[in-house]
Order: sequence, then C-alpha cells, then structure tokens
Amino acid sequence: MSMDYMPQPRRSVAFIGSECYPFVKTGGLGDVMYALPRALTRLNCDVKVILPRYKCIPWKYQEKMVYRGEFYMDLSQDGRSYYVGIMEYVWDGVVYDFIDNEEFFGFGNPYTNLVDDIPKYCFFSKAALAALNYMDWHPDIIHCHDWQAGLVPVFQRTMFGGTPVAAAKTMLTIHNLRFQGIYNIPTIQFWSGLPDYVFNYQGLRQGYEDANMFKGGLAFADSITTVSGTYAQEIQTPFYGEGLDDHLRYHSGKLYGIVNGIDTDMWNPWTDSRLAVNYDITNVLERKKANKRALQESLGLAQDDHMFVIGLISRLTDQKGLDLVNEVLPQLIDGHTQVVVLGTGDDRYENSFRYYEDRFKGSVCSCIMYDEGRAHQIYAGADALLVPSLFEPCGLTQLIAMRYGTIPIVRETGGLKDTVEPYNANTNGGNGFTFDRYESGLLLDAINRAKTFYFTNRWCWDEMVQRDMDKDVSWENSARQYRDLYMQLKP
Repeated sequence: MSMDYMPQPRRSVAFIGSECYPFVKTGGLGDVMYALPRALTRLNCDVKVILPRYKCIPWKYQEKMVYRGEFYMDLSQDGRSYYVGIMEYVWDGVVYDFIDNEEFFGFGNPYTNLVDDIPKYCFFSKAALAALNYMDWHPDIIHCHDWQAGLVPVFQRTMFGGTPVAAAKTMLTIHNLRFQGIYNIPTIQFWSGLPDYVFNYQGLRQGYEDANMFKGGLAFADSITTVSGTYAQEIQTPFYGEGLDDHLRYHSGKLYGIVNGIDTDMWNPWTDSRLAVNYDITNVLERKKANKRALQESLGLAQDDHMFVIGLISRLTDQKGLDLVNEVLPQLIDGHTQVVVLGTGDDRYENSFRYYEDRFKGSVCSCIMYDEGRAHQIYAGADALLVPSLFEPCGLTQLIAMRYGTIPIVRETGGLKDTVEPYNANTNGGNGFTFDRYESGLLLDAINRAKTFYFTNRWCWDEMVQRDMDKDVSWENSARQYRDLYMQLKP
C-alpha cells in the first residue's frame, strides 16, 4: 500500500502569526495562514490559528466571534499585568482564536512602526502561549510565522518551561527575511521580560546594541522552514541573507524549503465570475482569445487577436525587478506586442509606467491601483506574465498565471526557479521562459524568446499552455510536506 494512503497519526498544530485572510491581509503571509491550515485539516491534522484581534478586522467576522475567556499576564519589566481576552471563530474545520487587547491592537492597521510594533508583538507572542495553556489545548507542534511571532520559541523554551505548552515542538517559517524586528536590547528586554542569557550572539543579540526578534526565534525553534527550496539556499549567502546568512548557515541542519501553493478554488478559470468567458484545459485555446479581446477593450488597447499581450501584476518596488522592466519596455513595443501593468508602489515606478502608457497609446496600459477583478482579467487575458524579481521567496503570481494558462517569464530566483521550468526545444518540455543574472539584456532576451516561440511555433506554445493548466499548484502537496516534517519533529 502506498505511504500516501497509509493511516497517519493525528497531529495537533497551533499556527501563530500576525495576519490571515480574510480577517486581515497585507501580503502572502495572510494567504498562507489561511490556506495551509485548511489543507492540513484534510490530512488528519487538528489545527488552531492564533491571531491578534485588530480593530481593522471587518465587523462581519467580529460579530460572530465567541468569547472563550480572559486572564491577566505579566509582560514587561515594570511588573505590570496585561489583559488577555480570547475570542473564537470556527470556519471550514479550522478554529481561529483571536488575542484581544485594546491597548495593543486597537489601532487601525496591523503594522504601524517599530516603536509600536515591538511591544505589540512581544505581547502577542507571550499571550499566544499563555492562551494555549489557559484553554488547556496542548498542540504537538507550534508553527510560528515571520518575525512578529519570532519570540514564541524563545518564550516557550524559557519562561514557559515546565508548563504544558513546553512539550510542543516549535517550527518557525520565514516568509520574507527582509523584515526582522530589530531594536535596541533594553527596549526588547523591557517589553519581553526575557532573561539576560538569551541576549547573546547565539540568541537575540545583533551587533553591539541591538536585539533581533527573528534571529532569536530561528535560534530557539526546533525547525526552520521557508517558502521554497532555492530561497532556503539563497538566504545562507550574504546577498540574500539580510545580515543573517551566517546565523542560518549555523542552523542549516534544521532548515527546510517547501514551496507555497495557491487556493485553486479562488483561482479557477472555470468558475471565476470576473472573467468574460470561463474556460478549462479542454477549451482554453479558443476561450482565452475571448478573454484577451475583453481585456483589450476594457483597457483601451488595440483589439487584435494576434497581439502578444504581456501582463505585469506586482507591487511596484525594487524587489520586483521593475528597474529592468523600465529599461527594456520601449524595445518591446513593436506593433505586435501589448503590455498591461497593474499595481501600486514607489512613485518613480508609478510615474514611469504612466509615462509609457502616454507614449505608447494603444499598446501600453498602466493601471496604477489595486483592483482584484482586473487582476483576474489580466491572468485570463494575457499571453504571458512577467515576474523578473531581484529576489522572490516563493511568489504566487507565476502559480496563478499557470493555473490560467498564461506563460510565466521569470528570473531564476527563489520560488520562481523552483516552480518554472525553462522551455527546452529539444524535448518540447518546460512551462515558461527564464533568465538567470539580474540584467536587463537577459530579461529582454527571455521576453524575445517567448515572443518568437508564440509567433513561430504556436502549436508547441499551445501545448505549453495546456501543460501549465495541468500542473498541480494547489496546497495539497505542500501540506503533505509540512505534515511529514511535523511527524519527524514529533514522532
């Protein structure tokens, strides 16, 4: 009998993180905190998600929360006790417990500035563990996410030693290493109340004066994961390591990379109500043309089935490789190519894409906004999607593009390298076009290779479209890998 069908011991897992769709989401972390627990419940895991009860959570969710209890908890070095309330919401087999405290979470947004965020997430990390003890719910695994929950493994191994929650194994997932929770040692020590010995160079200490909450969590966690195998290797190098590459090399024996998935119910061209025409793998070749025409019409582009339409859906920041796009965009407009940009971000990119739209009327459309419906329409109507990132821990846009039969053109970094196999003319294999070094000439070459293939070898291009739609980009495979890690941690 296959191991996949062997009965698996049930594992209880507490997810601790700062955001989760649909309650509050600012980026990919919110998607993972939503999708991975749901996938794990289908693999015989008992999952509880612990979140802050921010004031900005929509009332339609808050009004359905059920009061589970309250207690007071010491936190800072001044001996003051803080209120901890627990409000519960159950949805689709997952239990969500919200930590309630008006003083820390009564602001409009989850993240404000480090002066406010350091005490907020010191409180949240400790309160989450205290709430597990209070509810008498003792997970096998405590799965923490990003720096905001970085102190959870530190608290668990120090101040919660001897309590029921201390028996759990801890896992800390790196979604984006750029943000780490760094502040001066006295401030973090005051707000956390942690003992002096954790503020050494093996623990939280960084440099002469600072403490790093993420660094401490990575040191104390039983296991570290990140969101792709390539990114797990990259962050052990100085260029990608954000100052923690030596720390991560030291802990490399417990570091694993697991690629994210996407919610294939939310991203489904057969049922997507935002599309002009729905389609699946059996009729994509004809119906995708209808979505292209609808996209061109809605954006004021020349309506022409034979145009090669390139989509770019992104935050407009340096990380996303937009300096390379700026350099090559004028060379793309050749009477056969259209470019559609959707996103907001740095002024210089917003202004440059507006300039290109004005300069190349009918061939370039720059939607400087966040519009979920338009994003769906670009995924369905474009022929190719551009993701030329400087670094990309995982990336979701290339996965969504493949789900919609849109060919990704990506730089070989992080999760982009792990999910996009470059086209091989000898075998007629692969599912996209790639380039390696971060150079505008190589980006232009990758785009031109895709365009040439589109116009001169449409039969093989169409096969790639269907191959991409057939690729499993769901959370199921990723969830199995996480479950297997949980099993190793807690045999």
